[in-house]
Amino acid sequence: MPRINPIDMGEICVNAPPHVCAGRIAREPESDPVFAGQFTAVQQAVSNLIKNSKTMKNSILLLALTAFPCLALATDVTGVWKGEFDSQIGLQKYTYTLKQDGTNVTGKANSEVTDQKREADLKEGSIVGDKLTFVENMNIQDNDIRIVYTGKVTDNEIAFTRHVGDIAKEDFKATRVMPTNLPPAVAAPTNAAAAGGPQEPRIGRGRGMVLMPDDKPAFDEPPAGFDTARTDIPHGKLEMITYESKTVGTTRKMNVYTPPGYSSDKKYPVLYLLHGIGGDETEWERYAHPDVMLDNLIADGKAVPMIIVMPNGRAQKNDSANAGMGAMDAFAKFEGDLLNDVIPAIQSRYSTYTDSAHRGLAGLSMGGGQTVNFGLAHLDTFAWLGGFSCAPNTKRAAELIPDPAAVKANLKLFMLSSGNKDGLITNGRGIHEFLKAHDVPHIWHVDGNAHDATHWSHSLYHFTQLIFR
Repeated sequence: MPRINPIDMGEICVNAPPHVCAGRIAREPESDPVFAGQFTAVQQAVSNLIKNSKTMKNSILLLALTAFPCLALATDVTGVWKGEFDSQIGLQKYTYTLKQDGTNVTGKANSEVTDQKREADLKEGSIVGDKLTFVENMNIQDNDIRIVYTGKVTDNEIAFTRHVGDIAKEDFKATRVMPTNLPPAVAAPTNAAAAGGPQEPRIGRGRGMVLMPDDKPAFDEPPAGFDTARTDIPHGKLEMITYESKTVGTTRKMNVYTPPGYSSDKKYPVLYLLHGIGGDETEWERYAHPDVMLDNLIADGKAVPMIIVMPNGRAQKNDSANAGMGAMDAFAKFEGDLLNDVIPAIQSRYSTYTDSAHRGLAGLSMGGGQTVNFGLAHLDTFAWLGGFSCAPNTKRAAELIPDPAAVKANLKLFMLSSGNKDGLITNGRGIHEFLKAHDVPHIWHVDGNAHDATHWSHSLYHFTQLIFR
């Protein structure tokens, strides 16, 4: 059956399936001879009118929509829809209650992630044909975040793309449900390794995730007991210190490890180690015990004695771990705090080298993204980079590396890692593929873990044995 040509006021959906026509037709034309005859008659009438006069366009549209209900221009999305997706703050579960009036769409979004629930009014909603758009506004810790949804509507499903400002993007599907069938959402489990303190969100394996040939281990598994304290070796010192941050305008804290036998009579290299979106300056100690790990490695001659600095990566006065998505701007602002406040404070307090060859930067999840973003932007400051389970704050490789030759010339080690069950694996993989295509030396390590403490502690174990040599 031929398709009617588009006209200026919109496209008549003569060939559209029933669900595209506002759900008014419960059968296909070909399945009912009488109905098919009416369908053909409308087509012929409109075709004749088009041939006779271009000025008849408005009449054509009116005739078509009146004579044939299927010619409605948009799907009716009124109802309740449910969807869920993995994000950098964990598994998010959404319920959308939508009301359509013509092409305008209003409604509410109810969301839950870990133990937090939120309701937001939907703004700027519209639907044209099967294209649905609306905006969800968030304000967390005085930070305004604009979340833009675009969706393609089919019968009882909406394929959404969700843009969280310029920070993240998620693709997921929402299905239409009956309001009486909505069970309470179940909170996503948290990372058990962080018991007793702030926790990283659960990131599941991405739907439809496919491993690539390069997604394989670069190292063997660490030996048993690699992060268990030993009584027969010297031990370093872990201390919480404060510093004045001109970037933030307040006094801030950071956790600092000095190696066994630390002395002001010699100089030490420094590794700056960044936490994830759900953590703070104590997270690495709770997840991986870097002090114990380094004590063991140094005693075994496998790592260079080094200072490890674990700052708070949220450059804002309220830098608590529960700031979540409200701290996204503060995570980016930390670049200035790190360069202008943290590093000078460490160099003034401890006996350190001050050149890039003796300074490294590494981090997990959000901190992995910060490591890549900040480190590649300051090749004169950091010569050793480690991005573990990089989160969606990680910039695109082409933006990060405008000059591959400069990266090759300045970095002594660039290590990227991910678990093969981590739904965020593509963030690190994209950089790996870019580096490989431009012949830039690096390590891409994919083990059998997920977005979890096991992967991060193992990655740190491997990374610290390679740096400052």
